[in-house]
Amino acid sequence: MTKPFDQKKILITGAAGFIGSHLTERLLDEVATVRAFIHYNSANSWGWLEKLPKEKLSRIEIFSGDLRDPNGVRQAVKDIDIVFHLAALIGIPFSYHSPDTYVDTNIKGTLNILQASRSEKVQRVLITSTSEVYGTACYVPIDEKHPRQGQSPYSATKIGADALGDSFFRSFDLPITIVRPFNTYGPRQSARAVIPTIITQVSAGAKEIKLGSLTPTRDLVFVKDTVEGFIKLAECDSAIGQEVNIATQNEISVGKLAETIITFMESDAKVIRDADRFRPEKSEVERLLGSNQKLYNLTNWKPGYSLEDGLQATIDWFRSGDNTRFYKSQIYNV
Repeated sequence: MTKPFDQKKILITGAAGFIGSHLTERLLDEVATVRAFIHYNSANSWGWLEKLPKEKLSRIEIFSGDLRDPNGVRQAVKDIDIVFHLAALIGIPFSYHSPDTYVDTNIKGTLNILQASRSEKVQRVLITSTSEVYGTACYVPIDEKHPRQGQSPYSATKIGADALGDSFFRSFDLPITIVRPFNTYGPRQSARAVIPTIITQVSAGAKEIKLGSLTPTRDLVFVKDTVEGFIKLAECDSAIGQEVNIATQNEISVGKLAETIITFMESDAKVIRDADRFRPEKSEVERLLGSNQKLYNLTNWKPGYSLEDGLQATIDWFRSGDNTRFYKSQIYNV
């Protein structure tokens, strides 16, 4: 039986990262030819891809480059059928003091992907957005018509990147889908995110878990569910020209999330608020609760993992092998 991605050549930018490495691994199960765009570094590190089984790693074409360089991007896109564009700078605190790098990577880098995809006549381009473009909810559940609010330089650059993608669909008929995951979590997530922050502090034996504001709520999506959303949208012609949320339509506060993880890990640690970890008042996104109705209507996607199951799988991963050695729980990772 032919699979939807058979004979397709796929480029994944950000393939060495959290969601990108899971998407790469999943697409290899579809017998797809995968070209992984890796940010060039002198150590020739392939990030989380190096944790994949050798059999899978041998089937990946590694392309080292820089998203900000249009010539390298054009070379990466050559002979590609489908582009999954996940590469971005994503840390919100880091965007406060280095916004120029976010413009160069998130906006100009996305423009390079769009230009190259148009030139190479790519069949599908999936641009990765973020729920941060909505800012604090004006209403819930947040659907795709919700106003955009650039409450951090990071979110502002993602709003710009989304708008560029939409403009290329409208101006040049480039077959774009803007994929907007809410707060994805799971194995391999970077230390700057709240769930790894909690788990690694507990794993290190901390009696006080340092966090920022505890009242904001988030719609947490397990990474395997996010990946399935990407794949279903890539298979769906009706999603071309659309912006689509990936969300669970459930929310939990940061404080309650921390208590849940501490209980799962059988710790007696207490949560304390660390002033250094607070966002500026007008920059904090207080509530994110997404609608997944559009995604369901297009693809029949539903989350396969409950929050409890996803958190347990994430905790188990952090506790296995030497995975925690990549994390510095004793400092605030921005």
